[in-house]
Amino acid sequence: MPRSGGQYVFVRHALGDYAGFIVGWSDWVSTCGTTAAVSIVIGEYAIHLVPHLRAVEVVALAVITVLTLVQWLGVRWGGWSQDVTSLLKALAFLFLIAACFYLGNRNPAAMSMVAEREGSLLIAYILSLQAVIYTYDGWSAVIYFSEEVKDAGKNIPRAMFLGVFSVIVIYILLNIAFLRVVPLPTIAGEKLAAAVVAQHLFGPYGDTILRSLTIVALISAVNSNVLMAPRVLFAMSRDGLFWRGANEVNEGGTPDISLLFSSLLAAAFIVSGRFDQVIAVLAFFFVANYTLSFISLFILRRREPEAPRPYRAIGHPVTTGIALIASVAFLVGAIASDTRNSIYALVVLALSFPMYRLIKR
Repeated sequence: MPRSGGQYVFVRHALGDYAGFIVGWSDWVSTCGTTAAVSIVIGEYAIHLVPHLRAVEVVALAVITVLTLVQWLGVRWGGWSQDVTSLLKALAFLFLIAACFYLGNRNPAAMSMVAEREGSLLIAYILSLQAVIYTYDGWSAVIYFSEEVKDAGKNIPRAMFLGVFSVIVIYILLNIAFLRVVPLPTIAGEKLAAAVVAQHLFGPYGDTILRSLTIVALISAVNSNVLMAPRVLFAMSRDGLFWRGANEVNEGGTPDISLLFSSLLAAAFIVSGRFDQVIAVLAFFFVANYTLSFISLFILRRREPEAPRPYRAIGHPVTTGIALIASVAFLVGAIASDTRNSIYALVVLALSFPMYRLIKR
């Protein structure tokens, strides 16, 4: 189904308007919240490098404003900006990896310490899996732009597989590179392991170099979220689950009204400083959305056996079933580990029904 809007499109088609409404709204709000959160981090790093900038919020708002204006010019500009920022991000990581291999000295203690603490690493491995899942979470981002992609049946799966493969290569190389510079116990428990590595590599310049590389990498993340959020709102408005005016598309092909709403919400999060709590509550829906998507695949395969399928999922239904079971298990774990925010999420879910009925009316 080559329609822009992300997972909302599949869930609504398979499970109906209300399920689609839940997925769409939670996806849109959380994407705008992520835009705000990452922009804030850019602002914090930027004022550390250039102290006279002073206000973190001003820098964050400026980043969103500039990227919004670029997207407003049209889909060609949007695609070009994402290509450029993604390339710069990849080069920044590859530079750090190369520096680790070239300047770092392999430390045998790093690997031996893993063997010595193998038993105690099991719990740490399970906990770190959550962060790893978020690291790869952008694998499906291309489906937000399905109807803007030429030859979608070929290029969407190609983008997904090549994207995931690229992240795997960079992610693993980065971890190996870090262990060439410092032993595992040195970076264990550090909130930003890369900072410790940069200090060992570049001495007093390590902090400045790392912050600069991080800003370059994070601009791509903000840009992708500024691209994705309007597509969800656009799809919902087109289906009558949001104000109809938001399905307007300008001459450049950009859903401009949806883009404006999305950037304004991200700006509101920055000004209010409440995005952390909102993201924590909506985090419950992240995996829930995937769960509904996997269920939708089973339903649509059965309900529409003759639908065109330019790409067939390898191993279905086994692979899809494994993903579904893992998502449910992850959801149960999220409820157990963060009960408070999970309860808030369930309250939001209960309140969503009267809101849904109001918007439908």
